[in-house]
Amino acid sequence: MPATRIHLVRHGEVHNPEGVLYGRLPHFALSESGRKMAEAAAAELKRSGAKIAAIYTSPLLRTRESAEPIKDIFRIEPVADERLIEPTNVFEGKRLSVGGILLRPQLLFHLRNPTEPSWGEPYAAIRDRMFEALNEFARRYEGLEVAVVSHQLPIWVTHLQLAGEKFAHNPSKRRCALSSITTIERDKKGVWSEVSYRTPADAVSATDRGAV
Repeated sequence: MPATRIHLVRHGEVHNPEGVLYGRLPHFALSESGRKMAEAAAAELKRSGAKIAAIYTSPLLRTRESAEPIKDIFRIEPVADERLIEPTNVFEGKRLSVGGILLRPQLLFHLRNPTEPSWGEPYAAIRDRMFEALNEFARRYEGLEVAVVSHQLPIWVTHLQLAGEKFAHNPSKRRCALSSITTIERDKKGVWSEVSYRTPADAVSATDRGAV
């Protein structure tokens, strides 16, 4: 039985003219560039010969829209799963800058422990819910391939777990571009490993801001 392969696809650019941290707020849809990026990710899955047996998405609009091109190519209806959602964050809906936080001392309290982090859902909780979902998908589609459309931080935490690295990190250093594809595998013994990282939407001009 071959390894089960899961393609972690990040959503495309979001229409966010105010530059707020959108988090779990509803109605944040893909921009025109974001739709092109999602199409590029789907085309890359097809080009690479992926044989997608199932598609799962976060319940948020931007990931569901990003799954549409994959649905069209592989003719599979996506299923929303709450475990793939963007983490909670106390700064949701705000425009953030270092100067702005310093001018509002009440916000500094939320930055007291970046290793957890103190401003949102703990990294360990994100890891636990992601791997609960990924293990379930792997058991359900053993030996097959699954596309999972999620968000930057859940995908990055998954990478950090597999790489054996600490969860505390600089958000600006995450290797998880818009519409990127991080491919992981689970072998017959249930051991996960990372296979590849691809950025098929590099040619599309976009701004990556607003992620948790």
